[in-house]
Amino acid sequence: MSRPAMRMLSARLRTLQRSKTLFSPLGNVRSASRYSQPGARPAPSAPAQKSSFEDLPSPASANPALDGLGEVSQDTLAAQREFAAHRARALQRMRFAGIGLLLSVAGLSLTIYNLDLDDIEKAGKKNKIQLDASSDANDKFQGRDVHVIGAGEDKRIIAEGEQETELVQTGSGSVPYFPRRMYLVSSKSTSETSSLVQTLQTEDEYTLVGLGIRTVTFLSIEVYCFGMYVRTQDIAALQSRLIHLINPDASTLVPSEKEQLRQRLLDPAQSIEIWETLLREEGIRSVWRIVPSKNTDFAHLRDGWINGIKRATAEVKSYMKPPAPGLTEYDDESFGAAVKSFRDIFTGGGRAPKGSVILLLREPAGAMEVLFHDPKKSQAFESIGKTQDPRIGRLIWLAYLAGKSVSSESARKAVVDGYVGFAARPLGTVETMVR
Repeated sequence: MSRPAMRMLSARLRTLQRSKTLFSPLGNVRSASRYSQPGARPAPSAPAQKSSFEDLPSPASANPALDGLGEVSQDTLAAQREFAAHRARALQRMRFAGIGLLLSVAGLSLTIYNLDLDDIEKAGKKNKIQLDASSDANDKFQGRDVHVIGAGEDKRIIAEGEQETELVQTGSGSVPYFPRRMYLVSSKSTSETSSLVQTLQTEDEYTLVGLGIRTVTFLSIEVYCFGMYVRTQDIAALQSRLIHLINPDASTLVPSEKEQLRQRLLDPAQSIEIWETLLREEGIRSVWRIVPSKNTDFAHLRDGWINGIKRATAEVKSYMKPPAPGLTEYDDESFGAAVKSFRDIFTGGGRAPKGSVILLLREPAGAMEVLFHDPKKSQAFESIGKTQDPRIGRLIWLAYLAGKSVSSESARKAVVDGYVGFAARPLGTVETMVR
């Protein structure tokens, strides 16, 4: 080959090398040729090569991205895979960042929603008081000053007023106290003649058995404090029934029997059987006292009770064997009508502000009445409504006390401890002890 031809060929090769470096993803890699290395040139004695460009890579094969022809080199595939992996990692980081942003916004929204301005204002006022002042002295119970008498096991918390009220600490910052005993008016009608009906009003005393805090979501947001009360004059009958569940011939329970009763009352299956039996027996009045920890409404509380009824119904069906094959008492149309009647009690909504009191009063025959009291507006309870079907009250009690899932495990354990304490004393002594 002549020298002019080789000079032209070298210029052509330099042009191809620049094109390949410009368009290839591996532009820093320089392709070698037999003309770029003088030592690799054939000896003068070798036969002359054909003066053609058949052995040179075509522009299409040098850069397949330009026209899509030819085979993709291994280096190009590796670059594409590396780019895809980098893109996947970037997308994954973006997803994690998005999830973190959403959780942060949700947490901030929940915090703002549950922020109690009353507590903040109260805390600000407390900071202005002397540092050595007792926090108990600054609290109030339904507008009355609270005083602590004594310390340790002999400590008593008293709310001042026309009649002093002994209090129990709840462990909640929003609702710090519950009364140890409360009094509810009961009306009794007596007729001396066919034309004269006389109504007598008396006050029944109720004794606190146990209390707890109802929380929701994984953040344990406090909804309300609630506790169970039993009419004091019915404690002896309740005490007898609890003792006879374990030992029919005993008048009190020994320590091993007390532990057996506690385990049965906390067992998912046995607790439903025990409370089903106790709640079906008439003659005992009991009350759930519910105090919202923040401003809410009756619709929200109603939905919680309806969900509790559904949950308790499912657990009763799964653990209890019906007396006869076929539908249970919770499957007929009358039960659906009873649930609707209970729901209709709260039709129209209504506010339940923080510190107000809702009572679920279960009568001896099983009927349940809903009472409401706002200490800021009145001094007496008003009746919201009443359901005569005993299944409604029984299922609400079961939702709080029995089964695998209850509204508040701390409240259930506190109530169980209270009932075990009743059964640990000789018959007839608990009523005189609490008076």
